[in-house]
Amino acid sequence: MTQVNKVTPWLWFENQAEEAANFYVSLLPDSRVTEVTRFGPGAMLPEGQVMTVSFELAGRPFGALNGGPHERFNDSVSLSIECEDQAEVDRLWAALSAGGKKAQCGWLKDRYGLSWQIVPRGLSDLIGGPDREGARRATQAMLAMVKLDIEALRRAYAGQ
Repeated sequence: MTQVNKVTPWLWFENQAEEAANFYVSLLPDSRVTEVTRFGPGAMLPEGQVMTVSFELAGRPFGALNGGPHERFNDSVSLSIECEDQAEVDRLWAALSAGGKKAQCGWLKDRYGLSWQIVPRGLSDLIGGPDREGARRATQAMLAMVKLDIEALRRAYAGQ
């Protein structure tokens, strides 16, 4: 049985929906813009301007809307990318934080104000692992980091 995606997150931009969608899909495999719609005559924004962009990130559907300056992103919602290795953490961190704002524990805001968490695969095994003292050390190490360093987290868990 084919699973149908029933929930699609939509992101509100002032007027950069297409630019942002194209940027996001350039970063992850299995990502693409699937549809762009434009405002028609008598709409809230000029005719011909991009209204919505449908796109997929790593095979998951998203939508982007040019809705004007009325709403802004905040930290109450973020997108998390689980990275295969440190090289992927480094690449995505550099791309998404360029023109944005870096924060603690692998969080950042991109140039559009959208919050992201760039995390290495296995992070939850370190900060929630069965060795409670190791998990405490790994958590303390993570709290001191901006961009996450998986080897430093592993060493902290191991007590090295």
